[in-house]
Amino acid sequence: MLWIVLTIAAAPLQVARNALQRGLMTQAGPWGATLVRFLFGLPFALLIFAVVAVLTPLADPTPTARFWWAVSAGALGQVLATAALLVAMRRSGFAVATFMQQASLPLAALMGLVVFGDRLSVQAWLGVALTTVGLVALSWPGRAAARGALIGSAMGLASGAAFAVALNGYRQAGLALEPDYPIYAATAAVCVAQALQTLGLGAYLAAARPQALAAVARAWRSSLGAGFFGAAASACWFSALALAPAGMVRAVGVIEAPIAAAAGRRLFQERLSLRQALAGAATAAGVILTALG
Repeated sequence: MLWIVLTIAAAPLQVARNALQRGLMTQAGPWGATLVRFLFGLPFALLIFAVVAVLTPLADPTPTARFWWAVSAGALGQVLATAALLVAMRRSGFAVATFMQQASLPLAALMGLVVFGDRLSVQAWLGVALTTVGLVALSWPGRAAARGALIGSAMGLASGAAFAVALNGYRQAGLALEPDYPIYAATAAVCVAQALQTLGLGAYLAAARPQALAAVARAWRSSLGAGFFGAAASACWFSALALAPAGMVRAVGVIEAPIAAAAGRRLFQERLSLRQALAGAATAAGVILTALG
């Protein structure tokens, strides 16, 4: 049962990271706030990997071309997904964006089916269908819907799709690097990805938006907190995945959604409508069905 405790612990850590990143949006913009996750999380990720490497002396990683293509795709998908998620949180609300992010698992399952030939059970297909219904209801514009809310809905769905690319990319990277030691491979792949993300996004901001880099530097305390919470959440996720199947861990991880709803109400004075609450519940239920299928 330790994996359940670890998964439940990961959820509020991830919500805390997202909240800190959202708080940086005003000063640093979406790309600067996205950089925070990788730049300040990299030292903690390296520390976690160092511990795992010491505990896995027999690991024999092989960084093939397949690994580099997969980890690069995962890194790019995660960058785009994080930026889209932050925009969605600002325009549609913290909780609604988090619910939409849960679409990453069913979308990843569909992508795995099309690209890698992964098979889905009947229950998983039902989960995909239920998640789709929930997402349509979440993103459906109301009569008085503002343009910003519509953009937020679109960005939330885009975030889920990009996270699906990242999930499949990291999965394939781990299988290519060291299939016999999945925790070692996963933490190594995350370190490589975060290094690529930091260098790539940092270089882009230095050339195109130096003011965003300056804002990140000025907000180093909050940035360091976001990096720490992100790395701690990853440590809990990886540990849980070492103890239980990924589908079961991801299903329990849906607890992140109600935590995000509570955080959105307390920190950002956001309230869910009845339609949003029901649609969010349907989305979460669909993710659980897909994960356990």
